[in-house]
Amino acid sequence: MLKLGVIGSNWITERFIDAVKTSGSFMLQAVYSRNIENAKRFAQKHQASDYFDSLEALASSDVDAVYIASPNSLHAPQAMQIMKAGKHVIVEKPIASNFTLAQQMYQIAEEQGVILFEAYMSSYLPNFDIVRQSIPKLGKLRKANINYCQYSSRYQKYLDGENPNTFNPMFSNGSIMDIGFYCIAACVELFGEPKSIKAHAALLKSGVDGHGSVILSYGDFDAVVTHSKVNDSYLPCEIQGEDAALRIDMISLCQSVELHQRGHSPLSIGIEQHTNPMYYEAKAFANAIETGQIHSTDKHRALITSKVITEIRAQIGVHFPVDT
Repeated sequence: MLKLGVIGSNWITERFIDAVKTSGSFMLQAVYSRNIENAKRFAQKHQASDYFDSLEALASSDVDAVYIASPNSLHAPQAMQIMKAGKHVIVEKPIASNFTLAQQMYQIAEEQGVILFEAYMSSYLPNFDIVRQSIPKLGKLRKANINYCQYSSRYQKYLDGENPNTFNPMFSNGSIMDIGFYCIAACVELFGEPKSIKAHAALLKSGVDGHGSVILSYGDFDAVVTHSKVNDSYLPCEIQGEDAALRIDMISLCQSVELHQRGHSPLSIGIEQHTNPMYYEAKAFANAIETGQIHSTDKHRALITSKVITEIRAQIGVHFPVDT
């Protein structure tokens, strides 16, 4: 069983810990937090034997792999430090603040002979695979409408004059880096790298985007992305071909999938998934470590998604301190 360390003590870390324990492939051994008392409390809660407030100590411990769920701006430097110590890394999406850093991370992974894995859970869901396999049934693709808008629980704090990480450029955040990531990554996974990109967004005074829209052109069809952290949407996503269309409820989780064929009643083709959607990426990460390689499409998707989002930020005028 693989020994796991975690960076971060928030809700998403707890959910990943539950996923890896359920997978049967990992045991939680170490916790890192900048505050030693937080690290100790979190370690005791989840039965981890070791806890640190030093990244160097975590890197030199005997864990096999580390899960990184720190703020976006810390993903690249922390992952590179951990990988240079010979540990495998699974880092929350987005893998890095920008494309240059993402490239550097994969170069270090190759040099060190370790696995670098982006924790983009959607790609490993059974229903996302059903979407992937069903696209040929649609005929010639013409339109895709990929929508994810969710009012942030921290937006009111921002409006009240606080400076939460969610809307702070210091932490490489904003709508396209968070909610919008799922939309862009899904398009890259399903359709590849777009031929052209047109992006628009409404920027908050903090300097990050609150919401925006993107048109990804693939020549003879377009994917229209709508994302927001300042309002809710209840619309499904659609992929439209000349012969049929797919309707997807919530692109990040693929809670349901329907095939709509002209002249026929809608057909539900989704299946029941694990209650913890991170279960599947945990299994995939363990398999990558055991086999010594990740699927080539995983690395490609992570890099191209980072490249596309970096271009989107350039077009809408969102710049992070780490970019320079």
